[in-house]
Amino acid sequence: MTDSAPIPCDLCVVGTGMAGMAAALFAANRGLNTALVGRTGEIIFATGLIDLMGVHPVESGTVWSDPWAAIAALVRDLPQHPYARLSTEAIRSALKEFLDFFEANGMPFMGRPDRNVAVLTSLGTLKTTYRVPQTLWAGVDAWERKRPCLIADIQGLKGFSARQIAAAAGGGWPGLRTTRLNLPRTEGGGELFAERLARRLELDTHRQGLVRALGPHLGGVETVGLPAVLGISRPAAVLQDVEQRRGLPVFEIPTMPPGTTGLRLKETFERGLGAKGVTLFLENRVFRAATPPGGGFLLEIGRIEPELTIRAPVVVLATGRFMGGGLRADRREVRETLFGLPVRQPEGRAHWHRAEFLDPRGHPVNRAGIEIDESFRPLDASGRPAHAHLFAAGSILAHQDWMRMKCGSGLAIATAWGAVGQALSRLGQGSTFVCHFPRDRLALS
Repeated sequence: MTDSAPIPCDLCVVGTGMAGMAAALFAANRGLNTALVGRTGEIIFATGLIDLMGVHPVESGTVWSDPWAAIAALVRDLPQHPYARLSTEAIRSALKEFLDFFEANGMPFMGRPDRNVAVLTSLGTLKTTYRVPQTLWAGVDAWERKRPCLIADIQGLKGFSARQIAAAAGGGWPGLRTTRLNLPRTEGGGELFAERLARRLELDTHRQGLVRALGPHLGGVETVGLPAVLGISRPAAVLQDVEQRRGLPVFEIPTMPPGTTGLRLKETFERGLGAKGVTLFLENRVFRAATPPGGGFLLEIGRIEPELTIRAPVVVLATGRFMGGGLRADRREVRETLFGLPVRQPEGRAHWHRAEFLDPRGHPVNRAGIEIDESFRPLDASGRPAHAHLFAAGSILAHQDWMRMKCGSGLAIATAWGAVGQALSRLGQGSTFVCHFPRDRLALS
């Protein structure tokens, strides 16, 4: 262990992806002294869209307009799916609390009541999702109404082609036009990075350049689509300013990840969680987790080597899958990387993948993950809870293929809510360590 005295908290969340961030939010909202530790996480690769449930069964590729009906069918057909651990009311409560947080922090989401919508992607395809950032909403409406639209890309910005988008989507969208904008540059030529451009457009002088560049191309159009570069910290305000200056609706199209949409989520979370009193150990990893005789957990954390120790009576594991580092695979098996938990997986590497890479059924390894009980506690090899006060949430859970089911963000948010709720229940039953939350806030409401 490190030489410094352990840092106490009521609950430690391990993982800084969507599930980890959401778990820290829910814990902080209930008065828990919360610590959040993890490296960058998968959130920077996020599109910013909130997928709830879009496709079931994946074998047939059936797309649902009603995500709640899709969840009901999923739970009926796949009772081991993580959604089956939660009621519809619980999932709705989790989403509302999550979305309220983002609206309060200047990044509102929009959608249709109890209905999925179609969002235009940078490939020109349409993606089914439940809620979208406000900066994308005019595009959803324009597509549904087939409004005359201009898609503009920007000279030097890689990975976003207006012509490619129009070629893919134009057949279903009459009146779709394209152009390329040449914005004033403050540095030499070459590749233009989306994050740098987005931060620049938060400045009024640079937005004026964008507005002027759009002017000659707006004849006969009712809305304008741009790559997602309208600011990082306050995109809704930047979008509103551009709309007011040009006098017509403007919308963003997510760029290829990692892009500004994931960065916005990350920075909004970090600002908002810090303001709620969450202790953030960002860009840190957990080197070792121990369960001392006194109970609870001791977590050695640091950047390059162990520097600090966190003491917590409860841990929520939200380390993600392979990209997030929660799971690791070698030639023999898939392993959970922190606690050594057993991973549900196909028998033998030969059964991990199907013969065709694009098989619509997906690959069996995509549903690998840790098993949990009804209380979101990971199970050991005997099928019993590995630890009474260890909980898990997010994509590390078994029995789901979030990418093909179009349920990634919803799954992360809902299971984080469920895990924190169960953690509160455990803490309310007493703990070896002193907890610092008021006893009248033990209920998830």
